[in-house]
Amino acid sequence: MSRAPLWRALVACVIVASAFLIAFTMSPRLGLDLRGGTQLVFETRDTPTVKADSEATDRALDVLRRRADALGVVDPTLVRSGEQRIIVELPGVLDPRQAAEVIGRTAQLTFHPVLGEAKPDDKEAVADESGQRLSLGPAAITGDGVTDAAGVTDPQMGPGWFVTVDFREAAAWQKLTGAAACEAVGDPKRRVAIVLDKEIISSPQVDPSVPCRGGIPGGTTQITGSFSSAEAQNLAILIKGGALPVPLELIEQRTVGPTLGSEAIEASAKAGIAGVILTALFIIAIYRLVGLMAAIALAAYGLISYAALVALGATLTLPGLAGFVLAIGMAVDANVLVFERAREEYAEAPRRGLRSALDRGFKNAWSAIADSNITTLVAAGLLFWLASGPVRGFGVTLAIGVLASLISAMIITRALTQLIISRVGPKMSGLGNVGRVRTWITRRNFNLMRRGRLWLAISVAVLATAVAGLSFQGLNFGVEFTGGRIVEFATQQSVNAETARQIVADAGHPTAVVQSSGDAISVRTGQISSDDVVAIEKALDGEVGDVTKQRDELIGPSLGEELRRNALIALGVALAAQLLYLAVRFRWTFGTAAVLALVVDTAAVVGAFAWLGKPIDGVFLAAMLTIIGYSVNDKVVVFDRVREMWGLQRKAPFGQVVNSAILQTVPRTVNTGLGALFILAALAIFGGDSLRDFAIALIIGIVAGTASSSFVAGPLAIELERFSKQPPPEPPKVRTPRSREGTGAVL
Repeated sequence: MSRAPLWRALVACVIVASAFLIAFTMSPRLGLDLRGGTQLVFETRDTPTVKADSEATDRALDVLRRRADALGVVDPTLVRSGEQRIIVELPGVLDPRQAAEVIGRTAQLTFHPVLGEAKPDDKEAVADESGQRLSLGPAAITGDGVTDAAGVTDPQMGPGWFVTVDFREAAAWQKLTGAAACEAVGDPKRRVAIVLDKEIISSPQVDPSVPCRGGIPGGTTQITGSFSSAEAQNLAILIKGGALPVPLELIEQRTVGPTLGSEAIEASAKAGIAGVILTALFIIAIYRLVGLMAAIALAAYGLISYAALVALGATLTLPGLAGFVLAIGMAVDANVLVFERAREEYAEAPRRGLRSALDRGFKNAWSAIADSNITTLVAAGLLFWLASGPVRGFGVTLAIGVLASLISAMIITRALTQLIISRVGPKMSGLGNVGRVRTWITRRNFNLMRRGRLWLAISVAVLATAVAGLSFQGLNFGVEFTGGRIVEFATQQSVNAETARQIVADAGHPTAVVQSSGDAISVRTGQISSDDVVAIEKALDGEVGDVTKQRDELIGPSLGEELRRNALIALGVALAAQLLYLAVRFRWTFGTAAVLALVVDTAAVVGAFAWLGKPIDGVFLAAMLTIIGYSVNDKVVVFDRVREMWGLQRKAPFGQVVNSAILQTVPRTVNTGLGALFILAALAIFGGDSLRDFAIALIIGIVAGTASSSFVAGPLAIELERFSKQPPPEPPKVRTPRSREGTGAVL
């Protein structure tokens, strides 16, 4: 007797126990869109003397890290992205003005001797605190020469705040002040100019008590001025943090309030629970006892996926939560493939028994399962490679979900079903018959491919409708792809869109796109400042009362263009990768037919969003790549069955083979689609606006993808095979068991 079931059961126990331990001993790392805070993305810029390469960016990152620490932010995250970008996450910081001003200010601090009052034609002159233009000498001390700085107040020196500065080398400060002390009292040359970002922030005269050439010893000075407490503290942070080696440009900013994050977690949890319950009830109703085992394995899948996310330290974002919930529905796919194949095996040879049918179901379904999961991993990899921000989290979650679903179906489900399959009868097991849908289809024996060209004409009509939507309506690109700013406010009372639009226009933004939905107001504008956002918030607060900013996203124009370009590249590469994979795995005709059917699927979704005016953003990109992966899964199963049947019926007309393969895979297609639709319906009902649009895109894509597998990919393959010179595939080789010599006894 084989020991494989025993080892499989032990492996399943170890995996589940490890996942349970990790899930209940480690806390997940939540993204800012779930816990609230501000994310800033800076891009370093070249200067005439310094190139903004990876080394300069790393030095800038060190400076930003010191500034974030000095701000007192709890658990800040700062990482370099690529060669020139720095991502800063500041949990709990909801004022982007403060964060961007303190964190990203260039802060080129220098100390200069004053050469005298500037001449009128001196273009290099700098105005002091009173507006007097001074001519400055070369910098004697830079920000690198500062060791410490602090904002302090001293009642003995009068009201107000000042900044103390400690120098690394006392001699440099002593030499600078000693040279200035040689000038007459009142002469501008007796002053020392302290310059921050080419602006004089203080230019004190050297005290008359300081001797000429003697200077001020000790390496300490004070910057005085009309500082408030906050100004003194911020200036000290900038000085202490050091000067940035290269300038920074803020290209992206996202701010999310903690209330919105907690609501998103609650909505995703409701969607997940509702979707899992509906999916479990569905699979139990269809497959009975083995369905119950699959539902238990599905719960284990959720535990394994969550534990993997926590163990890898992955940041769980809102799209990531959607990916986690969606992957539960997609995890049903492998179980459905196995059970449908096991039903077929039992129907062909019931004398072999249920256990043999189940084993052969797992064995024969593996090819389609592997192919379909590889295509989904390709989509997840493209999301991680080409997307940015929270959408990357969706790619990571989707990839982990795919791998966890393989473990769930091929190890845990198999171990559970093998444990009980020998103890129950065919009817109770759920594998004793091929199912009512399959029986009805077999009895009717529909000839779908007889009207193949009619189905292709309908698909052309779908393409034409999508093109019409793009031509007449256009695409509503979000700020993520166009650049600009979008701010969402929550109000205590409902405000109609026209009233909100007028308030925003009176605040100085008549061209802003303002939308209102119940107690939420969304304002989309061009590149406005954080001060403008505060002005809009105050205007709304004054008119409707008690307005709270929930989300604030700023995307620079260069980044928006880059994200839009990357989105097109991602979709193009996804289609090309699927074509290449299918052409290698199957035949070029199958691969081409599948990709052309994918074009119809994507056109259906894009056209629907164009006609509905739905936003095209990063979450939509995640939905599109998921649709491509799901749709290819469906077509892989169909063509895998076509290849198998064609090899056994090489003399049969190809159209008849395709028709039979489609009819045999309909139960799997319908059951898998329904499993995903339960989850998506829950997301559409319980999720917020972004998750609802994500769910709508996937619902349209799954329905289109399911239909196109039969009515587009099949007829296209038949038409393309007319031009193919490749022979039909060889029938699968029957493996004969090797005869054993001797008795097998061991002495």
